[in-house]
Amino acid sequence: MNSFTIETLEAAPDEIYDIELEHSLLEANAKLSRDNRALLDRHGIVAIDFMGAIGSGKTTLITRLVEKLKTGVAVFNGDATTGADADAIAKQGVPVVQIATVNGCHLDANLVGKALRKIDLGGLKLIFIENIGNLICPAEFPLGSKARVVVVSVTEGPWMVRKHPHMFLGAAIVVINKTDLAEAMEVSVEELANDVHKLKPDIRVIPTSCKTGAGLDEVTAALLAV
Repeated sequence: MNSFTIETLEAAPDEIYDIELEHSLLEANAKLSRDNRALLDRHGIVAIDFMGAIGSGKTTLITRLVEKLKTGVAVFNGDATTGADADAIAKQGVPVVQIATVNGCHLDANLVGKALRKIDLGGLKLIFIENIGNLICPAEFPLGSKARVVVVSVTEGPWMVRKHPHMFLGAAIVVINKTDLAEAMEVSVEELANDVHKLKPDIRVIPTSCKTGAGLDEVTAALLAV
């Protein structure tokens, strides 16, 4: 297995953006997001933004997906301070950039743009961007990805979708994770899926268990079809 060095990118404590803002933060982020998307398109790379709460299983899901894809994939791991998640993913032998937000509650397009300049884009087909564990803030900040995946788990309870509707409206795929624990948690996977479809009828919902492997082939196929 190839060995890759983990690149680290840390936001300065007193800034999220290192540019002069002529308009609002959201407008500036939107422009940088478009720039990121243009760069990715030029290289034929599809970026996927994974969003979800702390503990939903984003890192484990991404790790399992990388195991299946093997080559042509890189991962940007967003975390407030630690690099534990990036270490776990790097063991799969893929390029990883850890983006430390210094307690910021979401990634932004500026930080992702910097991460894109830290790796060799040649030969890549996919970049998985793991956003900060948060079901509110990341929804407002596009990063330049072609699609967004929201990961929720049955361990978060039966009301997660209803409590955070905005998060799901911009997503292409919703993964309902840790389904092997649904019975123990007394949470209905079907009801969670129904809550998602009430918000966005055409969204794809895929139940998964990273422990048993259920649904992972379906998620992989869906991402390759984006």
